[in-house]
Amino acid sequence: MPNSAALTTTFKKEVMTGHHALGTTVTRGATTSDTVKCALFLVSGSLGAATTAYSSTSEVSGSGYSAGGVTVTNATAPSTSSTTAFWTPSATIAFGTVTLSTAFDCALLYNSSQSDRAICVITFGSTTVTGATFSITMPVNDASTGLVRFA
Repeated sequence: MPNSAALTTTFKKEVMTGHHALGTTVTRGATTSDTVKCALFLVSGSLGAATTAYSSTSEVSGSGYSAGGVTVTNATAPSTSSTTAFWTPSATIAFGTVTLSTAFDCALLYNSSQSDRAICVITFGSTTVTGATFSITMPVNDASTGLVRFA
């Protein structure tokens, strides 16, 4: 088999576990697991690939909802399969009994331990909730459906 240029599979996984500090300075000081949070955002928001960090701009508000959202259960370690590294939170993300009467259609997963840096934006249909639990069911944690994947 001839040589082939590639970003190595182990590097992809190690990026998710904080093994690499590329560049001229190390900005990471903690040696413990990070806290991942999830916040909900209004239909009128403009979150997407260019989102760099959590901001309360366009975040939902209502009874039972706290600014900044909820802490995500993060008990699944990043893994690899073939040439893909992947990670998915280990449990459904649930927002207790809330009343959110203004339509929202996305959630931001972000790293609250690292200056609220954005991880990903999850979109879904326009939703309102009245006195109920709003839940986001996580996909299967594998190379083809994991929430965060580097192929």
